[in-house]
Amino acid sequence: RLGDSQVNRYQVGVIVSSNSGPCSGLVATAPVPVDWPEQSVKVIDEETSPFVQRFAYRMVDTVRQMLVQIPQLPAGQQAKALVTIEIERHTLEPPSDTSVYLLPERMPLDIRKYLGDSPYIESRHVKIRSIAKELTQNKANAWETVEAIYDYVRENVKYQEGPLKGALKALQDGTGDCEELTSLFIALCRAANIPARTVWVPGHCYPEFYLVDKDNNGYWFPCQAAGTREFGGISETRPILQKGDDFRVPERPRDRQRYVAEFLTGRGGQPSVKFVRELMNGNE
Repeated sequence: RLGDSQVNRYQVGVIVSSNSGPCSGLVATAPVPVDWPEQSVKVIDEETSPFVQRFAYRMVDTVRQMLVQIPQLPAGQQAKALVTIEIERHTLEPPSDTSVYLLPERMPLDIRKYLGDSPYIESRHVKIRSIAKELTQNKANAWETVEAIYDYVRENVKYQEGPLKGALKALQDGTGDCEELTSLFIALCRAANIPARTVWVPGHCYPEFYLVDKDNNGYWFPCQAAGTREFGGISETRPILQKGDDFRVPERPRDRQRYVAEFLTGRGGQPSVKFVRELMNGNE
């Protein structure tokens, strides 16, 4: 259920400078927000400078990347490609009747991929599987099953900022920040055969989980793992940058990416690069 909305303008792109000599074969990519049920995205402006030969978009799984090609960049020159988008982001209200939702059994492939391990989400580890089994026994319905996992994470992992360490280490240490609490909730859900994934917004992330109705129609429900208790709905209005936590990108096909980041490759000149990610209302 959609709640109130907020409209932001968001700019993303790349600025490359050849400060120490000419460069060639430059290729840059940067993720660009896309539509989701609670978010609509409209391109307002696309700006490219001389030396940019190609500016395009491509999809990598659920993430849209801008693709920028700069064949030649003479010494002392700069090239840039920027896109400005308008994003309307809705809050999500919890469902009025949670008893109608069921644990999924038959799932399409695009949902089943959210059941396995991801970087720093060790859903197959024996300790996580054991806790998930214990938490999900004898629950009245699917909603209470997931809520038991949610409450366990918030009760057993104290919020503490620090370097990324993942679900298992957060469980062992009893501390973690929004990424650890999110990762542990997702790992426990997946260990219980409940699809779950990460939602990334500027400066923060939170999880969402997947349940179905009696007709096997699926729905994603958010929750706030770190911060104010919000389960099944969320008051977040920052733009959704990405959803997911296990990507393989063309730039690094052998590496699993937790988040699709920016990328630049090329030859010569040791170019300096600035990747732009900015909310136009002054917040980053």
